Order: sequence, then C-alpha cells, then structure tokens
Amino acid sequence: VRQQRDVHVVMGNDACDLDSTVSALALAYFLAQTSPAPKAAFVPVLNIPRADFALRTETTFLLRDRGIPAASLIFRDEIDLGGLHHAGLLSLTLVDHHVLPGADAALEEAVVEVLDHRPLERDRGPPCQVTVEPVGSCATLVTERILQGPPGVLDRTTAALLHGTILLDCINLSPAAGKVTPRDVACVSLLEERFPELPARDAVFGALQAAKFDVTGLTTEQMLRKDLKVLSSDEVLVAISGIFEDLETFLRRPGLLQDLEAFCQARGYAGLVAMTVSFNERHEPTRKLAVYSRQEPLRGTLCRALEEATTPSLLLQPLPSPWACVAAYAQGNTVATRKKVLPILRAAL
Repeated sequence: VRQQRDVHVVMGNDACDLDSTVSALALAYFLAQTSPAPKAAFVPVLNIPRADFALRTETTFLLRDRGIPAASLIFRDEIDLGGLHHAGLLSLTLVDHHVLPGADAALEEAVVEVLDHRPLERDRGPPCQVTVEPVGSCATLVTERILQGPPGVLDRTTAALLHGTILLDCINLSPAAGKVTPRDVACVSLLEERFPELPARDAVFGALQAAKFDVTGLTTEQMLRKDLKVLSSDEVLVAISGIFEDLETFLRRPGLLQDLEAFCQARGYAGLVAMTVSFNERHEPTRKLAVYSRQEPLRGTLCRALEEATTPSLLLQPLPSPWACVAAYAQGNTVATRKKVLPILRAAL
C-alpha cells in the first residue's frame, strides 16, 4: 500500500496569466530545494483546466522557449484539492492572489502562505505567513524570496522565467506605463547580474508582448474565450470579448457568423460585444467594436448605449458590416479600454 504523502500546492489565481504561472512554478521549485527533509511533495498547480492552456499564448511561448514541456505541468482539473484537504494532506501557498474564490472557500483553512501584490482585502492570522507588497509583478516577490535563500538554488531556467515575467508585467520597466516600482527594477538587474547570458530586455519584452497578442492558430471560439467577461441582468447574459486582431480581419474569418451563433447559444448569451485592439509599430492602439445579437431590440439597446455614452465618450464611427445582426464601429477614444466600457453596458442592461 502506497504511503499517503502530504502535498504542498503552490497555486496562482484563476486567470492563470504568466505572472501566476511563473510565480507558482518558481516558488514550488524553491521550496522543494530548500525545505528541510521534505515530508511533502511540492506541486505547482496552474489554476485553469488543461484545455484552456492554449489560450495563454504568452505563457505557452515562454515555457516552450525555455524547454519546459506542457506535459510536465499540472492543471487544476488534474488534481483533487478538495479530496486532499479532506484527507488532511493539503497545504496551500497562494501566489498572485490572497482570497480564494467562493467555490474554493473550503480550502481556506489549508492556506499556509500568501505572496501577492494587490492591496490586502482580508487579514489572515498566524500561522499563515503573508507577504503583500505593492510591486508591479508577483514574480518580483518570488525572486526576492529566492535570492534571500541559500546561494546556488536559482538556476538559469527559473531566472529566465522570472526575468521575462517581470518585464512583461511592468511593460519593460517603463515608468510612463505606471506599473513598475524600484523593487521590480532591482530584481531584473540582480537576475541579469547573476545570469549575464539572459537575452536583452527589449528582445524579451517584444517577444512576449507579440506572443500575448498572437492569435494565429486559435479557433474563433478560442479567440472569443481568451479574454472574456460576462454581464448579467435579470433577463439576459451579454458576453464582452477582448479580441487581439483588427476588426475587419476578425469579421472576415471563415464561418464567423455561425461561430458567433454557436458560441452564444452554447453559453446562453443573448448578445456579444467584441472589442478589438491592434497595435502599430510604435505600440499605439487602434480600437474597434462589434455588437452581435439575433435580437434586434437588445442589439439596438447596446448600440445606443455605446454611441451615446458620455462617461467616457467612445467617439464611435459606424463601419460597414457584412451582416444585419452585427453592428461595427471604429472607436475614436483609444484610451477607453474594456474596464471603461463595461459600466456603460451594465447601465444599459
């Protein structure tokens, strides 16, 4: 009979972006290397089903680039955290978030440590160890933790993963982007000092940014799901998808109308707003919008709300659309991201 073994899971948030993924991989590796006579197996868990991994294009790119096969990763649908906890075998370290979503509330008592860079929403008493610091990337906190540990634990692969993640999160350490802090800069410099063979910052950031917005090879359904928010009112659900492609290119995808219809029907959405963004060589965004619904009244309501919005005004210009059930617009106000558009649509519903 196999001896039951304690399992110490290191897990990022359920958006499972590059920061969550790399923070979990690097910290689990560090704990496995440094824990005294480890009784527990240290397991990094990517907090999405394996089927969704293809949508995280910057993460698949960086791990492939660094020779880490997807087969060696463990995803949320491949480990029974509830069962382990129930058996008294689970310890949980949270990275890049510190409050578990409602569906995971039962796992709260297994949390032994938190590393996050968001403002603290709830206190945790001892014995839980809490590190919550306002840095640009959670990977910065993991890097600091590893660099404070015994020398020689950090290897080249882990260093490259952390280096790339901090650069992507902090927009290549650009002060103008408003995300970077001196601690992020210090970690990138320390990593480069220890591993002079790391590729140049601009090259790393450029490749990751390109991978993040690379949708080649994704089906329309995957593109709609890659960056999806859902608004619900009493009557209807409306999907808002961020699409990393020019709107005209998107609307010309073969079979698009059938794909939109199938996507909305399968998930019970009465309508869908696609917000496209594409960048020129100077990294300046072009934003466009499409509103799809088979129900004319709903489509009209959404279109009017977007056209007439004043906080902020989107400065919409109608564009020709290939279908009656899809309204298309160029968005003159390029700083109005989805965060700004969601409240307009919410109010309209």
